[in-house]
Amino acid sequence: MSEDDGATGTGDAGRVALELADWRRRVAELYAAVRQEADPREGHRLWRAGRDALFRGHPQSALRPGDPLRETGLPCWPYDPAYRFEVMLEPVPDGSRALELPSGENGSTLLRAVGLLELPEPVGGTVTLWWLEQYAGGLFLPLRDGTAGAESYGGGRYLLDTAKGADLGTAGPGDRLVVDLNFLYHPSCRYDDAWLCPLAPPENTVATRVEAGERMA
Repeated sequence: MSEDDGATGTGDAGRVALELADWRRRVAELYAAVRQEADPREGHRLWRAGRDALFRGHPQSALRPGDPLRETGLPCWPYDPAYRFEVMLEPVPDGSRALELPSGENGSTLLRAVGLLELPEPVGGTVTLWWLEQYAGGLFLPLRDGTAGAESYGGGRYLLDTAKGADLGTAGPGDRLVVDLNFLYHPSCRYDDAWLCPLAPPENTVATRVEAGERMA
């Protein structure tokens, strides 16, 4: 299993459940430390180190044994402050709507649109913020950009998945969402197709190349 929908296969259900709970706990603690850091660049450094440590040695790592990324760390573009925004959430014009995304051979993920985010330049474009109905609910913001299929995973990357601990928080009095694209990360299915994960829908696609966050190499 992973921070996504979980790996398929058999095994000791109790052990796997405890490992998954520990993974999510550690991810939540990592993002809590990021939110407390006043310097976004330093927060990004903490995030990269924490992600590398989890993927290197945690039993729920999506990296297969012997994967060289366990030693080198996950490839990532250098931090660029131009990709950090504080964005107001705008209403969905046609009201809240649901979307069911396939998340594997026999699974699906139900999302509900809760608002629109207009991303400033250098990105440009509007994307949808979703509420993930699984896991007792949580904000979910995937993104597929112009690097997808080459420098980043073809199915897109994730920025927010608050049900699993990936939460950059809000700014000001809490009416603006922190959208720092330097924290875009690959879903676990990028590393091993035994993991199941919903991919970015068309509403979360931008043509601009976002050279920030995790990359393929």
